[in-house]
Amino acid sequence: MAGFEVNEIVAALRGAREEWRDAQKRSREPGSREFPSRDALAAIVESLKGALFPMRLGPPELRHDSEDFYVGHTLDSALQSLLAQGRLELRYNARHKPRDPAEIDAEAEQAVRAFAAALPSIRRLLDGDVLAAYQGDPAANSVDEVLLCYPGILAMIHHRLAHQLYGLGLPLLARIVAELAHAQTGIDIHPGARIDVGFFIDHGTGVVIGETTVIGKRVRLYQHVTLGAKRFPVDPEGNLQKGLPRHPIVEDDVVIYAGATILGRVTLGKGAVIGGNTWITDDVPAGANITQASLQKAGCD
Repeated sequence: MAGFEVNEIVAALRGAREEWRDAQKRSREPGSREFPSRDALAAIVESLKGALFPMRLGPPELRHDSEDFYVGHTLDSALQSLLAQGRLELRYNARHKPRDPAEIDAEAEQAVRAFAAALPSIRRLLDGDVLAAYQGDPAANSVDEVLLCYPGILAMIHHRLAHQLYGLGLPLLARIVAELAHAQTGIDIHPGARIDVGFFIDHGTGVVIGETTVIGKRVRLYQHVTLGAKRFPVDPEGNLQKGLPRHPIVEDDVVIYAGATILGRVTLGKGAVIGGNTWITDDVPAGANITQASLQKAGCD
């Protein structure tokens, strides 16, 4: 059997960790985990999906007469776990500005209570997304098929949960929840994006929706659509300025076909249709029908 110098590698890896922790001003004090766990968030989201849609995303042996018991038990466990992860995020954020641990715990509990109270509204928003997918796709045979099989719906379940966490001051948890869906679907929605009811992503692979995007009601996107930023302002020291509105506003009833790229804080007016493989950096009027050919003609004129 081959022998490996494992002890030397362990020591070298410890050295690399210590260099990183010194550079990031991390504590050298022995203790437990300092920041949230991706695996823990994955388990929480799976539980929340079951609680939101118990007879379709819950356990296969579940019966209607035990739905409420299952939902209550599952929610209690998931919310307790979420509270633990929320405390870790808030403590991590306070590592350079020490705060009273009791204050952090109270803030985390308040955020998770607000998140729990929002779950019925999140369920209703998701019902609207499922209906939009079913009504917008002639290949869909039932709303159940949509919920069980469509990557766009999986991405929206994660987004609706992540967006709530983002707004409650837990952006790292929100980002982890969003990235779990990104890894599974190829759909990248920043948890800061504001998306109204009846949103449908068909096929979905390669869709990118940036942090400050605002999307209205009954909007439909196809694969490889980008709602991105055109430029990234910097401060006098050359650091990126974060949080500035820099992504598109998409008004109600807009359809954006595959491969379209919309960049910057532009507005796509109500009812506009954006053709495939178009590149847009200016406002689009309500009801307009934009295609590659029309853009090329406008450029020639």
